[in-house]
Amino acid sequence: MHDTTALIEARIRRFVEERLRPRVHTGLTPLSLERWDVPGEPVPFAEAVAQTYEPFRVGARWGRPWGTTWVRMRGTAPQAPGAELLIDLGFHAAEPGFQAEGTVYRSDGTIIKAVEPRNAHVPLECAPGDEFELYLEAAANPDVADGFRLFRPTPLGSLHTAGDEPLYVFRQADIAIRDDEVWELLQDATVLSQLAAELPESSSRRAEILRALERMVDTADPDDISGSAADARAVLVDVLSRPASASAHRVHAVGHAHIDSAWLWPVRETQRKVARTFSNVLSLQQEKDFVFTASSAQQYAWLKTYQPELFSRVRDAVASGRFVPAGGMWVESDTNMPGGEALARQFVRGKRFFMSEFGVEPLDVWLPDSFGYSAALPQIARAAGSRWMLTQKMSWNETNRMPHHTFLWEGTDGTRIFTHFPPVDTYSAQLSGAELARAERQYAEKGLANTSLVPFGYGDGGGGPNREMIAAAERLASLEGSPTVTLSSPAQFFEAAEAEYPNPPVWSGEMYLEFHRGTYTSQARTKRGNRRSEHALREAELWATAATLRGAEYPYEELDALWETVLLQQFHDILPGTSIGWVHREAERRYAEVLSGTEAVTSRALATLTGEGTTEFSANAGPFAQDGDQPLGIVQVAQRTDAAATVTAVAGGFDIGNEHLAAHIDAEGLLSSVVVRASGREVIAPGRRANLLQLHRDTPTQWDAWDIDEHYRRQVEDLTAVVSLEHVPHPTDAVVCVVRGRGATRITQTLTLAAGSRAIDIETVVDWHERQKLLKLAFPLDVHADTARSEIQFGHVQRPTHANTSWDMARFETVAHRWVHVGEPGFGIAVANDATYGHDITRAPRDGGGTITNVRLSLLRAPLFPDPEADQGEHVFRVSLRPDASIEDAVREGYRLNIPARRVVGDRGVEPVVSVSPGGVVVEAVKLAEDRGGDVIVRLYEALGARSSATLSTSFAFDEVAETDLLERALDASAVTASSGREVSLTLRPFQLVTLRLRGARS
Repeated sequence: MHDTTALIEARIRRFVEERLRPRVHTGLTPLSLERWDVPGEPVPFAEAVAQTYEPFRVGARWGRPWGTTWVRMRGTAPQAPGAELLIDLGFHAAEPGFQAEGTVYRSDGTIIKAVEPRNAHVPLECAPGDEFELYLEAAANPDVADGFRLFRPTPLGSLHTAGDEPLYVFRQADIAIRDDEVWELLQDATVLSQLAAELPESSSRRAEILRALERMVDTADPDDISGSAADARAVLVDVLSRPASASAHRVHAVGHAHIDSAWLWPVRETQRKVARTFSNVLSLQQEKDFVFTASSAQQYAWLKTYQPELFSRVRDAVASGRFVPAGGMWVESDTNMPGGEALARQFVRGKRFFMSEFGVEPLDVWLPDSFGYSAALPQIARAAGSRWMLTQKMSWNETNRMPHHTFLWEGTDGTRIFTHFPPVDTYSAQLSGAELARAERQYAEKGLANTSLVPFGYGDGGGGPNREMIAAAERLASLEGSPTVTLSSPAQFFEAAEAEYPNPPVWSGEMYLEFHRGTYTSQARTKRGNRRSEHALREAELWATAATLRGAEYPYEELDALWETVLLQQFHDILPGTSIGWVHREAERRYAEVLSGTEAVTSRALATLTGEGTTEFSANAGPFAQDGDQPLGIVQVAQRTDAAATVTAVAGGFDIGNEHLAAHIDAEGLLSSVVVRASGREVIAPGRRANLLQLHRDTPTQWDAWDIDEHYRRQVEDLTAVVSLEHVPHPTDAVVCVVRGRGATRITQTLTLAAGSRAIDIETVVDWHERQKLLKLAFPLDVHADTARSEIQFGHVQRPTHANTSWDMARFETVAHRWVHVGEPGFGIAVANDATYGHDITRAPRDGGGTITNVRLSLLRAPLFPDPEADQGEHVFRVSLRPDASIEDAVREGYRLNIPARRVVGDRGVEPVVSVSPGGVVVEAVKLAEDRGGDVIVRLYEALGARSSATLSTSFAFDEVAETDLLERALDASAVTASSGREVSLTLRPFQLVTLRLRGARS
C-alpha cells in the first residue's frame, strides 16, 4: 500500500509540474524591447525616459552588479480576456529578494507593480487592440549570499569591487493569456497535495485526498487541459468542502513583507524595494480582499520622498483599513545596543510619523527579526502607548526553546506587555501545508488557547503576498485536516488572542537570543558611531533647550534630521554589524555627518549661553558632577586641589598611585596589582594580571559576522609581547604607555591614573589587521560574584556568572552598555567603556581557594562575510577600572567616560538647567516638546533598582508639570507627588522611566 501511495503522489507531482502549470498561460506574444543602462546610481523616471534607448532582445546579458537597466516595452493588447505580461529578468533558484528585481511604470511615470521570481506577472490596463508603452526599471542586485549555501568572502558587497560583468540573462517579456480555470485548478491541487503530505500515512483523510487528486489527473485531458479543467476541478469539490474540526488550530494570516532597511544591499536599494513591494500589494488588493501590514516609518517616509504618487495610494489604502502600519518604530531596530533615549525615540519618531501622515497609531511592537530583546523594552513600549508585541527570532535559539508562544513579557521595572511568538517559526510564510502544520504542532499553549498569527508574504524585495498565497488562504479557511485560516490584521489577532487567553504565563527579563552573539562586537566603527552620536544628541538638545530659554531659536529641523539618521543606523542589520561593506562605510560617513551637525548645534547654543569673553568654563552635559563642576550646567573652571598622582619606575615596570589607589604595571604593561588605599583591598586576583589582551580564533560554524560560537574559547593567545613601555610625563596624572605588535597589527595602550581619581583609565588604540580573530580585554578580579550587573536602557540587569543550567550555559556572551559591575557584599568593582557592547563575565578558581570573577570586553572581530574587510584599520577604545564601586558609582563612571565635560570660553556660566537629588535618579534627556509649543521635556529614570524619592529642581520657571507618555501625552501621575516654584517632588519604583512636561517654561 505504501508503494502504491508513493506512485500516486509521484503521478500527481508530475502532472502538476509538467501538464498543469505550463498550461496556465497561453498565446505568448513577445514585446518589442529597447534598453538604456544607467551609467551610475539609479535615476528618477523622468530622467530615465528622456534617454536614448537601444534595441534589446530576450536572451541578451544585462546588469553589472548593482547596476540599473531601463527597458522600454511596447506591444498591442490581445483581443482575448485575461491578458497580462510575463517578465523574467533572469531569475534563479535563490530566494526572492536576493537577486534581480524590477519595477514596471506606466508612460506617465506612475508605478503599476513590480516583478520578482514568484510574482512576475503585470496586469494589462488597456483595451483589447490598443497599443501600449511601459517602462521596466530592472535592478541587477547580486546574490551576495550565494543562496546562503556558503558564508565565504565576496567582492559583491562593495560597488568598487563588484566588477562590471553582467550578472543576468533577460529571459522573457511576453504578452500572455491567463487561463483562470486552469490557474484555479492548480491552486486546488497545490493546497490538497500539501495538506496530504502533512497528514499521517495511515490517515483516511490523506488517502481520501490522494484518491481525489488521482481522479483529478484521470479527468484532466493532457491534450486539452483548458477544456477539461472545469471537470477536473469538480472532482475536487467534495474534498475541498470538508470543514475543519472544531478543535483545529486557528490561524490569523496577516499579509506582510519583512524588508530589511539595509543588509546585503545598500539603503538606496531598500528605498526601491519598498516601492516595489507596496505597489505589488496595492495591485493585488484590486483583485483580492486582504489586509497587508508593514512596519518602519522610515520606509514610508522614503516612499513619500521618492514615490509621492504611490505614497498617496498607500495613504488611501491605510484609510480604508486594507494597509496597516505596524510596530510604531522608525525602523525595526536592534534592541540590545541602542541607548535608552534612542530606543524611546524609535517610538516617538515612528508613531508621530504614522499619526501625522495617516491618522493612525500602531499599538503593536513588530520586531520579528531583531537579535534578542532588551529587558527594558516592555516599559519603553508601554510608555509609548503600545499594548502588544510580536517577535519571531527567538525560534532561532540554538540550545533552549522558549516555553511559550503567547505570554506576558515583564520588563525590569515590572511592566508587562502582551506578547506573541508565532509557532509557525517564520515571518515570511507562504501559507503552505507544511507551515500551517508546524504552527499547529509547535503551539505551546494547547489546552489553554488555540490561536496564532502567521505573517505571510515574500520579504526583502521578494514582492510580499502573491495571488497564490491568497488563493491558499481562501481554500484553507475551513478545511478538514488543516488549521483554519482567517485573513486578518495584527489588531484583530491580538484582540482575539487576549480575549481567548486572559491570564497567560509570564516571561520575566530579557529575551536573550542564543545565537548571533557576535552582533555585539562586529563592525566596531559602526558601534562607536552610534554611541558617540547618541551622547552628542543628548548634549545638543540640552544646550539648545537652555539657549532657547535665553531667547534663541530651538533647531527642531536640524535635530529631527540628525535623530532620524541615528535611528536608521540602529536597524537590526546595521548597528549589529551584519551588512555588506557598502552599508557600513555609508554608516560611518553618516555618523561623521551627525557629529558635525550636533557640534554645530551645541557650539551655537553654548555661544549664546556663555557670551563673548575669554574666561574658561566647563560645560557638563552629564547627569553627575565631574572634577568638581556641576551636572547639566556651565561653571568657571576651578584650580584643581588634588595632589598629583605619582609614577615610580620599579623592576622593569611602574608603580602608580594617588590618594585613592596604588597600582603596579609590570614589565609587560599589565596590571598585576591595584589596591584601594582606604581599605588595603587588592582588586586583581592572585597570580593574575589585568588589562590583558587576549586573541581567540573566531571561526563560526555558519553566520560569520553574526555569530561567536562557544568553541572560540578553546584557542587563546595572550598578547604580552612589548615593543615599548614608558612613562609619559604629565603635570598632574600618572600616565604609562605600552606598545605591542603582532604581525601587521599594532596596539598602543595608555594607562592613566588622574589626580584625585578613583579609577584607572585605559585607552587602547588598535591598528587591526587580523582575520577571523576575536580580541578581548580581560580583568580577572578578586571578588566572588554570583551575578554580574550590566547596564541596559534605563537601568541594568543581573545575569548569573555560573553555568548551572542550559540557559546559563548558552548565555556565554552578553551585551552591556556603558558599564558592568561585579562584587561581594561591601565591595564592588565597575568596568566602564565608551564604545563596547560585547562582554563575557565568568568565574574561575582562585589561587588559595574560592573563585575569582573574570570580566572581559570584546573589542574587535574580523569576520569575512558579508564584509571581507570588516574592522580592518584603526580603532580607539576607552575603558575604566573603578574599584570599591557601588552601583551608583558604576552609573557615574559610565556617564563620565561617555559624556566628558567640554571646555568653552565666555563671560558667564549657567546654572544647571535641571538637577535631581539623590543621585540614583538620573536625567536622561532635556529637550523641547515635540509639538513645538515651547514646553520643556525632562526624561529621567531610577537607575539603581530601588524605590526612590527625589526632587527635580530647575533653573527656569514653569507654570505646571504634567507626567506624560513618551509621545508627551498627559498621563495620570504615578511618580509626581508635588510641585511648587521650581521644584517637582517624585517617587519612583525600581527602574521606573518618567517623562515630565514643564508647561509655560521661561527664564
